Amino acid sequence: MTNAQAGGANLRGAVDLSSLVRPPATVGATTAGAPAPSGSVVREATDATFTEVLELSNSVPVIVEFYGAAIAASLAALVTSYGGRLALAQVDGETNPQLAQAFQVQQVPTIAAIIGGRPLQLFAGLPPEAEIRAVFDQVLQAANQSGVTGVLPASAEVTADAPAEPVEEPLAPHHQEAYDAIASGDFAAAVAEYTLAIAQNPRDHLAVAGLAQVSLLQRLDGTVPADLRATAAANPGSITAHLAVADLEVSGGQFDEAFGRLLDLFVTLDQQGKDAVRTRLLDYFEIGGPEEARVVSARRRLTGLLY
Repeated sequence: MTNAQAGGANLRGAVDLSSLVRPPATVGATTAGAPAPSGSVVREATDATFTEVLELSNSVPVIVEFYGAAIAASLAALVTSYGGRLALAQVDGETNPQLAQAFQVQQVPTIAAIIGGRPLQLFAGLPPEAEIRAVFDQVLQAANQSGVTGVLPASAEVTADAPAEPVEEPLAPHHQEAYDAIASGDFAAAVAEYTLAIAQNPRDHLAVAGLAQVSLLQRLDGTVPADLRATAAANPGSITAHLAVADLEVSGGQFDEAFGRLLDLFVTLDQQGKDAVRTRLLDYFEIGGPEEARVVSARRRLTGLLY
């Protein structure tokens, strides 16, 4: 793995495609206020002990920080400042290959989150603290919507007396059904729910972004990264192969690589091929978020190629 600069912090673009989406061990639902596994707010996690982290994430959202020999873990103070509403699992990405592969860690630091057993990739590198806090606040909002509202005091047990986050309004029906479908691994059902939400309200931007994300999950479900890269290498002129590898790159937060790949390919294609690439790029723009710098740059370049 290589060290990374800040890759941009944006929960909207956090798409995890690892095997941890469906953990091998079933983690039962834990209501807010139930005891959590023993340990402090900040803990070291390994391939062998990560089940405890998954269990803890049913009570309180867990930030997962991958570090290495050259890049030390550095989020302990920041996570601790949340007063137990977040926990931190620090993972040596160089000595825990199963977790590094599951979270598609290609560089350190890489930061992810787990809410109710469901992992989300957040960002690679370390943006300014204000940006990190903004993402962690979004993690707490997402956890609140999922009912994961416990608080870890110094004893690391979630207590019923601890104040919970303010309860936000429930998700719209199709959004909730889509979220539940994603949590159970039924991506086709989630696609259908987001499609219905958009049909009812074409300006439902959250549904548009959700559809783009879950469509990406559906396309890559069950695929092996090495197989995709090998196929692309063997078929350098194949649109299908390039789109598949671009999906893989976006899933790992490598937006620049995916945008560059498809925009370079775009100028070589006939109209049908250009339409396919443009459609996929628009999905990626939704996943990344309209204000993300890499999205803005790629959208500008695509516009120039179109006109």
